[in-house]
Amino acid sequence: MAIATVNPATGETLQTFEPLSEEAVEERIARAAAAFDSYRLTTPQQRAGWLRAAADVLDADAKSVAELMTTEMGKTLASAQAEVGKCVKALRYYAEHGPDMLQPRPADAQAVGATEAYVVHQPLGVVLAVMPWNFPLWQAMRFAAPALMAGNVGLLKHASNVPQTALYLEELFRKAGFPDDVFQTLLIGSGAVERVLRDERVVAATLTGSNAAGQAVARVAGDALKKTVLELGGSDPFIVMPSADLDRAAEVAVTARCQNNGQSCIAAKRFFVHADVAEEFTRLFAEKMAALPVGDPMDEETKVGPLATESGREDVERYVADAVGKGATVVVGGKRVDRPGWFYEPTLVTDVTPEMGIWSEEVFGPVAALHTVADLDEAIRLANEHVYGLGANLWSEDQGERLRFIRDIQSGMAFVNGMTTSYPELPFGGVKQSGYGRELTEVGMYEFCNAKTVWIGPPSSRQGEGDTAAAASE
Repeated sequence: MAIATVNPATGETLQTFEPLSEEAVEERIARAAAAFDSYRLTTPQQRAGWLRAAADVLDADAKSVAELMTTEMGKTLASAQAEVGKCVKALRYYAEHGPDMLQPRPADAQAVGATEAYVVHQPLGVVLAVMPWNFPLWQAMRFAAPALMAGNVGLLKHASNVPQTALYLEELFRKAGFPDDVFQTLLIGSGAVERVLRDERVVAATLTGSNAAGQAVARVAGDALKKTVLELGGSDPFIVMPSADLDRAAEVAVTARCQNNGQSCIAAKRFFVHADVAEEFTRLFAEKMAALPVGDPMDEETKVGPLATESGREDVERYVADAVGKGATVVVGGKRVDRPGWFYEPTLVTDVTPEMGIWSEEVFGPVAALHTVADLDEAIRLANEHVYGLGANLWSEDQGERLRFIRDIQSGMAFVNGMTTSYPELPFGGVKQSGYGRELTEVGMYEFCNAKTVWIGPPSSRQGEGDTAAAASE
C-alpha cells in the first residue's frame, strides 16, 4: 500500500508521501535514543504538565483533526469528533493520575528482613508502536499517553492510508512542549518494521492490527527478546436472552455493529439470540439497521460512511456472497451503495452456520451475522469456539445468567447490558488469538515499565565503627 491519503468517499488520491530512507530512519532512531537519556530523568509532574498541554492543543484543533480523519479513512464526522474528545480525555486522565501511578509501591519490609522495601516502575526506553487506520488518533493515543507519562519515548509506524493523522500526532506533542524527539512518526512501509524492531536501541513494541501482522512482530520481538503488547482481531459475541429489554438491546446492537462503519475490532459481529425472542429481536434489529442514513461522512446526519479501502469492501461482499450461497438469508442490505466511493449497506444476515466464512472469520464492515440458540449455555459454547477472545456482550436481567456469562465467556472484556468500548479507567485487551497484554489504566502503563524491586537492609554494626574512625582521623 502506498503511503497516501485517499478519500474513501470519492476514491480520489489527495496526497502521497515518500517513505523515509534507511538513513532517515536511522537518524530518527538515534534521536529517539538520545532523547530517552534525558527524558527518563524528568519528573512525573513535568510529564503530566506536558500531557495537559497536549490535551489543550488537541482540544483547540478538534475540528480540523476530525475532518482530517474523516477525509483519510471515511469515519463519519460525528464519530471523528467523538474520537478526538476521547483522546483529550485520555491525555487528561494520565496527567491527573499518572504521578500517583508512578509513586513507589511499598512492600512489607519486615517480612523480607529489610528496613525498607518497595517497587518502582521505571521506563524501558524507545518503544515502537505499529498502529492501524480504523481509529487513527485513539489507537495511537492509547499507547502514547501512558507511555510518555511513564517516561518512555515513542516511535509511531502508522497505517499507510492515514499519513497526515500520523504526522499530526508528532506535531501535537511537539506543540505541547514535550522535549524534542520524544515522540516521532516514521513514514515507512510495513516491510521496514522488522529493521526498526531489531535495532538494539528499540526495546519494545506494541501493535494493534491483524493477526498476521501481530505474528510477524511477535516473531521478530521474540527472536530479539523484546517485550510486546498485541491487540489483534475480534469477532465479539452479542448474546440476547428472553429477560432482556429487546428494544434497547436492538438499538445498541445496531450501534455496536455499525460503529466506525463496521470497522472496529470490538464491534459486535456474531449475534446469538434465544429462540423465544429471536423473531422479535430480528424484526427490531432489521428495522433499525435499515433506518441508518448512509452517505457523505462529512454530513452530520450520516450514520454510516464508506469503508476505508476498496479491497475492504470487496472482502465484505465476498463474505456475504459466500454465506448466501450456503443458505444464509439477507434480511436487510447485502449490497454496495450505488455512488462513488466504497460504500456498503448496513446488512443483517440470518440462518448463519459454521461452514460459512462469516461464522468463523472477522468481517470488517457493517454486516451482522445472527444465529438462534436454545439457551445461554449454547450461546456461550458457540461464542467460545471462536479463535478470538477480545470483548463480549450479554443482554439479560437474570443475575444467574450474568454471573455464568462473566465466569465462562472467554474474552478479555465482558459487558452486560451495554456495548463493548474502551475507557482510560479500565484495562483493554483480549485473550486467545485476540492478543496479549493490556492497554489503558495503570495496567497498560506498566506494560512498558521495569517493575524494579528495591530492598534496603538494616544498618551494619561496622558502619558506626567506621564513622567513629573517620571522625577521629579528622
